[in-house]
Amino acid sequence: MTFFVQEVSGDFIKRERSAARELRKTSWWKRKCAEGKCRYCNSKANPKDLTMDHIVPIIRGGRSQKNNVVPVCKECNNKKKHMLPLEWAEYMDSLSQNCPDTE
Repeated sequence: MTFFVQEVSGDFIKRERSAARELRKTSWWKRKCAEGKCRYCNSKANPKDLTMDHIVPIIRGGRSQKNNVVPVCKECNNKKKHMLPLEWAEYMDSLSQNCPDTE
């Protein structure tokens, strides 16, 4: 499946990364992480080990705003990279389809 990719400037990326750093300092973000759960795989994690993932990645035009960031484990963040939510869901589905049944 092919998705539209919004072209973003280097200045936009710098601005949004700076905004993400500021958002990480907020009590709102600390509360989100305090639950100690990855929003993608639901694994438990030390709140300090959770990373900020942009649901719509900055490189794809996403903003560093509360409605576009979630705490996730490093493994999920590294795997998702610059995928949009639908692309990520398709990727995760393909992994589960390729796993042998353990029943």
